[in-house]
Amino acid sequence: MSSTPRTLSVIVAGGGTAGHIEPALAVADALRELDPTVRITALGTERGLETTLVPARGYELALVPPVPLPRKLTGSLFKLPARVMSSVRATRRVIDRTDADVIVGFGGYVSVSAYLAAGRGPLRRSRKVPVVVHEANASAGIANKVGARIAARVLAARAGSGVTGRGRPDAEIVGIPVRPTITDLDRPALRAEARAHFGLPAQGPVLLVTGGSQGARSLNDAVSGAASALAAAGVSVLHAHGPKNTVTVEHTDPRAPYVAVPYLTRMDLAYAAADATVCRSGAMTVAEVSAVGLPAFYVPLPHGNGEQELNARSVVAAGGGVLVTDANLTTSFVATEVVDLLTDAPRIAAMSAAAAGAGHKGAATQVARIVLDVARGPRP
Repeated sequence: MSSTPRTLSVIVAGGGTAGHIEPALAVADALRELDPTVRITALGTERGLETTLVPARGYELALVPPVPLPRKLTGSLFKLPARVMSSVRATRRVIDRTDADVIVGFGGYVSVSAYLAAGRGPLRRSRKVPVVVHEANASAGIANKVGARIAARVLAARAGSGVTGRGRPDAEIVGIPVRPTITDLDRPALRAEARAHFGLPAQGPVLLVTGGSQGARSLNDAVSGAASALAAAGVSVLHAHGPKNTVTVEHTDPRAPYVAVPYLTRMDLAYAAADATVCRSGAMTVAEVSAVGLPAFYVPLPHGNGEQELNARSVVAAGGGVLVTDANLTTSFVATEVVDLLTDAPRIAAMSAAAAGAGHKGAATQVARIVLDVARGPRP
């Protein structure tokens, strides 16, 4: 007598920033593709982007208190244990309610609670839940370093991220999960529709500029300052300047327009419309840009631990992009180096092929298969 297989339950934990949420949702999409019956619950906090991104993608969102980890010795450090306990208790309730078979974490505030609620130690539950950790950045954050200690499988975008080597020598290099609307994008086939959508000309080169909601100002100033030079070379611009910023371009040419918008809701169309991009080099940005084969001028954020430069190195080494420091991205640079690339079709074609070859288009499916293997394994 055969029994009906139990519906699997997966918790994805990656709230806070788009860099944590998008890989989590890409894996969720791949899980549904592989097993339409799987129950997926996204763990998040009320202050993160997940409050809009997760419901928009059709997934259940369970909110828990955030656990921001202080980086300096301040008064907030003394409040940390109570905050951790509160968040872990809330996470335990989500685990019990969903009868989770596996937790897959992508770093960030909520992952700390998920790892502690599922793993060993003084906060152990009566039934452990296996953990899969994915690290997208070139330098692992505190949350994933914690998670890697108790995880059944550890996955990383690249070697040397801090969860590989001495940390977890069995870590698997899989790339960064990217949603199907990006990995399956046929840029040439969508080009005409994409350009019409943004009011860009059907012919001639197009530069895409994105700086994100933070750190966009220097990109905005450098590119908008070169608007006349870009127009004179016949280069149109699609510029997402960020909702907190504005871009003013005094001289425009209808034959090579400068289209400035606060935010792009259709990144697939933006990628399809463009021939090259000027952008930051966050892990998710590099993954998407390389997946679609778009030549890029990567401009790492000038502050932080330098991980944005590390994120882009492999694509640049392959010939799919150019690294530019924030200080060197000037109006003069855009008017010369960026214009030179966009008016050199053979070079654009070679860089496009190199960028596409450096990406990991199948990462989301690969991670989803690993998650299902762990979920279907023996319960701890």
